[in-house]
Amino acid sequence: MFRNQYDTDVTTWSPAGRLFQVEYAMEAVKQGSAAIGLRSKTHVVLATVNKANSELSSHQKKIFKIDDHIGVAIAGLTADGRVLSRYLRSECINYSFVYESPLPVGRLVVQLADKAQVCTQRSWKRPYGVGLLVAGLDESGAHLYYNCPSGNYFEYQAFAIGSRSQAAKTYLERKFETFANCSSDDLVKDALFAIKETLQGEKLTSSICTVAVVGVNEPFHIIDQQTVQQLIDSFEIREEAAEPVTDMQEDRSPEAAPMDI
Repeated sequence: MFRNQYDTDVTTWSPAGRLFQVEYAMEAVKQGSAAIGLRSKTHVVLATVNKANSELSSHQKKIFKIDDHIGVAIAGLTADGRVLSRYLRSECINYSFVYESPLPVGRLVVQLADKAQVCTQRSWKRPYGVGLLVAGLDESGAHLYYNCPSGNYFEYQAFAIGSRSQAAKTYLERKFETFANCSSDDLVKDALFAIKETLQGEKLTSSICTVAVVGVNEPFHIIDQQTVQQLIDSFEIREEAAEPVTDMQEDRSPEAAPMDI
């Protein structure tokens, strides 16, 4: 994208009917490291790639617990993701205090989308530069939503956002029909396979990914690194036993995605 006379203000339409500042915010999501979500009838799994900007620093947190039945994974500007996750927590606490029951996932997603939409109609605000995968469980079942900086939201069976997410989407499109009846362990394995697709040849380890699960009789929690590494080792052993495949892909540097700052 290039600068033009219609991209200086979020409220200025181009003759082609586009809001360039909103589109730039959506591009920021693509610059963040990958985040993946997939769901069955009873469970939802979130997985993210975590890479530090330097060997001397820790990585930015990409998965946030909102309530016992809801969690989010982010891609894009991490600071915006923290602000929005704090807003989501506040909404869940207020609803629980007033109604003494968990906030339905769909209602929370609509509130988040409305908050994002306001930033596309005010000249003194900028759109949030972060995309959120919202995973949750309520009385109607397991849900996975994607909230876009434009204020749109969509429900998915499986989805991936962030840098190199197209490779993960291709994998999920091949497998999503089997997800509905999967156990949480099977979903976690598929999430790790999808994460591996985004690394483009780089070795997958528990230190560069985070996995979280929420489901029936299973509150939202992040799986510890040791368990994740055991799962990674188990399917790598099976891959080594299978016929080796020549890797013709270009070697990628293990640097953090540009927007993970």
